Amino acid sequence: MNVQTVSTQPFTDQKPGTSGLRKQVQVFRKFHYLENFVQSIFDSLEGYQGQTLVLGGDGRYYNRQAIQTILKMAAANGWGRVLVGQKGILSTPAVSCIIRKNQAFGGIILSASHNPGGPEGDFGIKYNISNGGPAPEKVTEAIYARTKEIDTYKIFEAGDVNIDELGTFQLSETTVEVIDSVTDYADLMESLFDFDRIRQLLTSGNFRMCMDSMHAVTGPYAHAIFEQRLGAPAGTVMNGTPLEDFGDGHPDPNLVYAHDLVEILYGDNAPDFGAASDGDGDRNMILGRKFFVTPSDSLAVLAANAKLVPGYKDGLAGVARSMPTSAAADRVAAQLGIDCYETPTGWKFFGNLLDAGMATLCGEESFGTGSNHVREKDGLWAVLFWLNILAVRQQSVEQIVREHWQTYGRNYYSRHDYEGVESDRANTLMDNLRSSLSSMKGKQLGSYQVEYADDFSYTDPVDGSVSQKQGVRIGFTDGSRIVFRLSGTGTQGATLRVYLESYEPDVAKQNLDPQEALADLIVIADEVAQIRTLTGMDKPTVIT
Repeated sequence: MNVQTVSTQPFTDQKPGTSGLRKQVQVFRKFHYLENFVQSIFDSLEGYQGQTLVLGGDGRYYNRQAIQTILKMAAANGWGRVLVGQKGILSTPAVSCIIRKNQAFGGIILSASHNPGGPEGDFGIKYNISNGGPAPEKVTEAIYARTKEIDTYKIFEAGDVNIDELGTFQLSETTVEVIDSVTDYADLMESLFDFDRIRQLLTSGNFRMCMDSMHAVTGPYAHAIFEQRLGAPAGTVMNGTPLEDFGDGHPDPNLVYAHDLVEILYGDNAPDFGAASDGDGDRNMILGRKFFVTPSDSLAVLAANAKLVPGYKDGLAGVARSMPTSAAADRVAAQLGIDCYETPTGWKFFGNLLDAGMATLCGEESFGTGSNHVREKDGLWAVLFWLNILAVRQQSVEQIVREHWQTYGRNYYSRHDYEGVESDRANTLMDNLRSSLSSMKGKQLGSYQVEYADDFSYTDPVDGSVSQKQGVRIGFTDGSRIVFRLSGTGTQGATLRVYLESYEPDVAKQNLDPQEALADLIVIADEVAQIRTLTGMDKPTVIT
């Protein structure tokens, strides 16, 4: 057994997106494809030899094979120790937790998050740095630069490691530890939330919840936390066994793809509380009985009620939200007298704020919320936060949200996704929008007057780095706005995302369906961007 140096040639399509490199499985299975990218990660790092690497993924197809390759490459490249989740399973927030607890140098997460899995589905790989968060742009740019030049990679010749059993193994000078996937993360959750109070709620006989893990990574975590530590009845967790193809489902926790859960919460004799998480465990959807909580509202409600939760009882340093996320959290921050930061989409932008102690809670409209406990968004954390609030306030989800609107006003909000748009058409649409921005201010669009129109640029308040072209914004004088972005999380074509927001302070007008309340803005968005004409689609693929 020895280290092999293998000759290779660069691939031209290994530029990481907002969450690492995502491609179809068949692309990752090309000869040298995975190896090239992993070696490019290692070649872009300094000082990792002899250090600790955390490794795991969401259990999707090709996860186990990729782990064996990465273990052997880690050994060949001089890593001192690799902590790998049992059966290759580690949720994204759990990887962040384990990196931080063990002061690891970094981690590799194998996931394409909420994208479909299976042999015909997607696969992904991303590198997280020592704070537990996604690699910043300077790191991902260095990785990409290396992928364009790579000519060899190193791999250790050895048999596969048994990752199904807990234990310690040697690959050359590298120690491989197969660790329990759940315990460290569950312990962290128990340190933040009032498990005794939540347990009383879940075992009272007067409260029922349903947790849909969508046959993805959070199944083992949800069973261990809700049904074992917190005493919820067996069967509280549905679709709790991780499957390589996610049960032929789409593990994206929204009203369209989590339809099993939606039918239960909107059906007869519905539970009091429902939640779903995604492929890698970093997203969440919150439902009450016949009531959907938008992710933007969820962040605002968590911020407003944070002092009810032990881990946040001393208050919040600040709140941060991605630019497309509604301004509901801004209104809470203003009342609390704390800062609210508006960042580009991508959790890595929150990392600097969290590390600097400038923010405590963060959230994105794309069903991701989290805090300074890790450096990733965290689906089960959000579910536990809601349960802690429900246990203290002894009100329904709907009552809590409606009281919140009465206090702060309601931000009507929706996202319209046009998936699989031909890339050239999508880019033309965005280019046309950008070219029209300079002449848009002051224009009357329907009953709305344009107050500003720009392409969002962000200057990081911690390190001064600048991120440009983060989404086209059209803001109106009444506080309403429309945002257009191309998503970087898909693997085929482009996804156009249109975000629509309107503020309503009048309690008497807070009971409309969001699509009705936003109807005029929806028409304006199509007219301004020529969506139907340029995409060839007469309606969105997904509305959330």
